[in-house]
Amino acid sequence: MDTLTVWVFPTPSAAAAALPGLEETALALDVSLDDIALVTWPKGRRKLSVRQLGALTGPGTLWGGFWGLLFGLIFLVPLADPMFGAAAGAFAGTLSELGFPDAFVDRVRARVVPGTSAIFVLSSGGAASRVAAAAGGVDATVLRCDLAPEAARRLHEALGEEGSTHAR
Repeated sequence: MDTLTVWVFPTPSAAAAALPGLEETALALDVSLDDIALVTWPKGRRKLSVRQLGALTGPGTLWGGFWGLLFGLIFLVPLADPMFGAAAGAFAGTLSELGFPDAFVDRVRARVVPGTSAIFVLSSGGAASRVAAAAGGVDATVLRCDLAPEAARRLHEALGEEGSTHAR
């Protein structure tokens, strides 16, 4: 099962400072973090900044397109003006169709706000659980969404990667 884990930190610089420790933990546990993105959102800014980091061992398995799709649907749709209307609803439906429940998206939107930062990690469910358990002392709120195999397949298809699977 593919898992998206979001580590939300209370300041714009905290995620970048915590990232090396999370990566060291994953390496020590010998687990694969398939794709990582670092998000910072300084107070007073209208939009967040995203840095795609790939996997610990090289380029990410998914895919720059995934992060653009995910962040656009989570963060841009709510900021669009009312004239965006029906299109915004269609985008919101797309996230749930891709396996990201509305409740998860709402939790991410409520926590990743101006003045915070986050690390978004795509991995197997087992890797996510092991890293979270080992990194218990990190000052972050951890949000998790497990994608069922069918949802992961639809996500890969949406990104034009029908044959892709995550390396574990």
